Amino acid sequence: MGLRERSYSILLVSASEKTNKNLIDLLPSSEYDSINTVHNVNTAKRLIADRDFDFIIVNSPLPDDDGMRFSIDASSRKNTVVLLMVKADIYDETLDTCADFGVFLISKPLSVSTMEMALDWLKSARERLRQTEKKVLSIEEKMAEIRIVNRAKWLLISELKMSEQDAHRYIEKQAMDRCVSRRQIAEEIIKPYG
Repeated sequence: MGLRERSYSILLVSASEKTNKNLIDLLPSSEYDSINTVHNVNTAKRLIADRDFDFIIVNSPLPDDDGMRFSIDASSRKNTVVLLMVKADIYDETLDTCADFGVFLISKPLSVSTMEMALDWLKSARERLRQTEKKVLSIEEKMAEIRIVNRAKWLLISELKMSEQDAHRYIEKQAMDRCVSRRQIAEEIIKPYG
């Protein structure tokens, strides 16, 4: 599935109604299924505590904060990509602070083409996060299988007095003979022992 075929959720944190309208006009509903707009950092914090967003776009400054600390904190969320828009005169200073945390930064005023390009960057970064999430889940599943198989081996060793090699071979052979996973065999071994 290409970037244009995916759908993304956005939290727009901006006190400027004009900027909000211009940004929302750039976001076709076919690509952005959920666009939430809030006007200050405190409301944004409450909202991200309740749900995840693919993108968080922060238009600095805000009435209750400059948005930099919030952007850094939000970028630590595992599924979120953050774009901070700042005035050109503080761009370099803000970049020095935010770059190490993976916050995308763009200076204002913005052209439509610059904002469209920034949105493409966000999509690309979000897709990279998706790939990382898949790898992490795969590793976690493999680790869970290893733990379960090891538990079953230790039960075979302690209860049936098998050697570790024999227990390992038993689980492997049962899985091959029955065309099931080692995990399934291990779970069957563990089940009678509670």
